[in-house]
Amino acid sequence: MAKIIAVANQKGGVGKTTTVINLAASLAEKGKKVLITDLDPQGNTTSGCGIRKKGLGQSAYTALLEENGKDAILKTDYPNLFVLPSTIDLAGAEIELVDLPKREGRLKAAFANLQDFDYIFIDCPPSLGLLTLNALVSADSVLIPIQCEFYALEGLSQLTNTIKQVKTKYNPKLEIEGVLITMFDSRLNLTLQVLSEVKRYFSTKIYKTVIPRNVKISEAPSHGKPINYYDRGAKGTTAYRELADEFLKRNKNQKPSGK
Repeated sequence: MAKIIAVANQKGGVGKTTTVINLAASLAEKGKKVLITDLDPQGNTTSGCGIRKKGLGQSAYTALLEENGKDAILKTDYPNLFVLPSTIDLAGAEIELVDLPKREGRLKAAFANLQDFDYIFIDCPPSLGLLTLNALVSADSVLIPIQCEFYALEGLSQLTNTIKQVKTKYNPKLEIEGVLITMFDSRLNLTLQVLSEVKRYFSTKIYKTVIPRNVKISEAPSHGKPINYYDRGAKGTTAYRELADEFLKRNKNQKPSGK
């Protein structure tokens, strides 16, 4: 059964969507069957994988309401890579979920009949609302991207507290998958200071691989392509392939929880 990884940080602009797309595509390139679930109403992950959001009948929104994700899954143009897309309807899901039974477990139920993936990545919205809660309840682990800037650690304690609360109340198997440094520029003293602080805060959970500031990474989404298909020689491509290798090495002896 698939291992489910929520990619979360309530601070926007830290590289969640970029990481979901490019880590998933790099794992798919290595032969793993990967599903991306776009749980952000902005739908940037969906369009970043080359999928047109307009006119989609099934989506993450219908998956949540109907507790069935299978019918909404779309195959991308890239081998082994699939998407459960987002549409604008997802923007109203927070309100609609409030009155539904087991509102925090709707995504978990939608994933119950998905048996044939190796990994499922969830791109969470930049908030700690009901959509993110559904992601954390359904996930085996949480991957936290952190941008190398002054406010990088702002709100991080709130996220880790939320993870602890979800673990205690809803999902005892939830763990931190890893912490990923994004937009890294070794020429800046601030970058090195933030890296040092994150290492102190998370110790063994931080990935050795860092994602550099790279123009090609920024350009790729506008072409609807993961970085490894947009520019195979880019620094960003190398970084995400190295991250995929490190991710697989960490997961070599791990088994998904079978939720």
